[in-house]
Parts: sequence; structure tokens; C-alpha cells
Amino acid sequence: MSEPFRPYENWSILRSTARNFRCRSGIVAAVLQFISPETIPYGRFCWNQDCQYCRVSCQLPDDDEPREMLSCKFIVMAGWTSANSARS
Repeated sequence: MSEPFRPYENWSILRSTARNFRCRSGIVAAVLQFISPETIPYGRFCWNQDCQYCRVSCQLPDDDEPREMLSCKFIVMAGWTSANSARS
């Protein structure tokens, strides 16, 4: 039987305010689904930028302040830190 996710060679560390996760590289929404497969897939997300429910506040390595971005569009990168997520 095959695995639900393809094997990945590129792994990143996702830092959140609560803890760190070792996750596969990809768009943030897919990474969150990988971390929490029992909740994220059942959210009210459109996965194509229309609903705007997937907004997350995060800080990039070169930024001084966190910024808000759509998790369905942003690709996880090294040094990326999540500050918080939308209420949905």
C-alpha cells in the first residue's frame, strides 16, 4: 500500500509560537495539512485565494516585523516563523 504523501527530500523547520515542526517544503497550507491532517482538510478553505480564510501572520528571515500572507500562496522557506493564524 502506498503512503498518503510522496517522499520528500527537502524538509524545513516550521517555527510557531508554541513549538517547532519538521515539515516538507511546499505551500504553507499544504504543510499545515501535513502537520494536522485531521483538522486542516476539513476547514472552510478554498485553496485558491478566493476565500481569504487561510491568512497567517508570519515573519520571514529578512523581515523586522511579521506580515500577513495567504497560506495557500506562500511557499515555506528556511527561517520562516509563524506568529499566528486566522480564526477559521
